[in-house]
Amino acid sequence: MNGGQIGNVDLVKQLNSAAVYRLIDQQGPISRIQVADVSQLAPASVTKITRQLLERGLIKEVAQQASTGGRRAISLTTAVEPFHSVAVRLGRDYVQFSLYDLGGREMAFSHNDFYYTNQSELSEGLVTSLREFLKEHSPKIEQLIAIGITLPGLVNPTTGVVEYMPNTDIDKLELADLVRAQFKVECFVGNDIRGLALAEHYFGASRDCQDSILVSVHRGTGAGIIVNGQVFLGHNRNVGEIGHIQIDPLGEQCQCGNFGCLETVAANPAIVKRVKKLIEQGYESTLALKEHITIEDVCSHALNGDELAKQSLVRVGNQLGKAIAITVNLFNPQKVIIAGDITMAKEIVFPAIRRNVENQSLTTFHTELPIVASEIDKQPTMGAFAMIKRAMLNGVLLQKLLED
Repeated sequence: MNGGQIGNVDLVKQLNSAAVYRLIDQQGPISRIQVADVSQLAPASVTKITRQLLERGLIKEVAQQASTGGRRAISLTTAVEPFHSVAVRLGRDYVQFSLYDLGGREMAFSHNDFYYTNQSELSEGLVTSLREFLKEHSPKIEQLIAIGITLPGLVNPTTGVVEYMPNTDIDKLELADLVRAQFKVECFVGNDIRGLALAEHYFGASRDCQDSILVSVHRGTGAGIIVNGQVFLGHNRNVGEIGHIQIDPLGEQCQCGNFGCLETVAANPAIVKRVKKLIEQGYESTLALKEHITIEDVCSHALNGDELAKQSLVRVGNQLGKAIAITVNLFNPQKVIIAGDITMAKEIVFPAIRRNVENQSLTTFHTELPIVASEIDKQPTMGAFAMIKRAMLNGVLLQKLLED
C-alpha cells in the first residue's frame, strides 16, 4: 500500500516540476506569478519548484522592464547552454551523431558508414562509435545529460527495447539499458519516423498545431502521427505503417510478404526501379543518358521538363494521396507533412497528393488542409534529440536531473 503512495507522491512531484519547467521553456520569460496562474499550482509550490530548478541551473532569472515605473519584475527563462546530449540516427548501413545543447543547437555532427547483420555487431559497433564521438568532442561538453537513438524498426519507447529491425537479426535488444550501463547517462530509444514527427512538432513544420501526420518517403514509406501534441502509439507501441497500405492488389510483392503495398510504389528504390524499367522498354527520357539514376536525378529532370520523370512522380503523388486520404479520414489532422527527397519536386508531387486527398477524404477534413514539406528532414538526428526534449518536458529526465 505504502509503496503505491510513495510512487504517487513521486509522480505528482515529477508532473508538477514538469508543468513549471514546460511553461518556462515554452512561454519564458515568464514571472512566477504567471506560472502559478497558468499552471494552477499553489504559489508556494511554484516558489519551491523554481528554487530547485534555479539551484540545478536549469532555469535563470532575467530582469524584465517594469511597465508601471515600479520595481522591475523578475522573470524566468530556461538555461540551455550547459546541458548537452548526443542524438544518434542509426540507419541500415550508416550511423550519424550530433551533439546538441538543450535549446536544440547542433554543436557537432558526424556521419559514418556502419554495416551490421546481427545484434552483437550492432551493439558493439554502436557503443564503439559513440565512445569515439564523445571522446572527440569532450572539450565542448559541460554536462552530458542524455543519449537519444532513433532507428528503423519496432521499438518499445518506454523500455528502450528494440523488437524488430528490417534486414537485421534482432531478438529483444535492450539497447537503452546497454547504453545507460556503458555511459552512465540516461538513454532514450525510439522509431526514426515517429521521432521525426515529434521533432517536426517541437521544432519544424507542425510547431503551430496539435494534430499532424508526417509521411516519410525514403528507402521505405512510413508515417508518424501526432495527436494532441503526443506521438500516437498503438497497442504494441507502433503505429503509422502507411507503407503497408495496399494500393494495388495486382502490384509487386513487398518485403512484408503482401502485394502492391504503397512502399512498392512510393519509396525511393521503387521510383528509380520503375523509371529504369520504362527506359529499358524504350520510353524516351533525358535520364537514359545517365549510368546510375538516383531519386535526385528523377526530381531534377522532372523539374526540367522530362515527361517520363514527371509522370513517374505524378504517379507517386497519386498513390501517396490515396494512402494519406485514408489517414486523413481516420485522424482528421490539422496539417500533413511530407519528408524525403521527393519534396525537391514538390510542385509536381504535391498537387497530385492534394487531388487524391480531396477526391477520397471527407470535405470537412480536407478543406484548407495544408500539405507541406518537412522543415527538418535535412537534420536526421533531430528525431533522437526530440525524444530527449520530450523527456525534459514530461518530467522523466527533468526529475532525474533534479535528483542528481
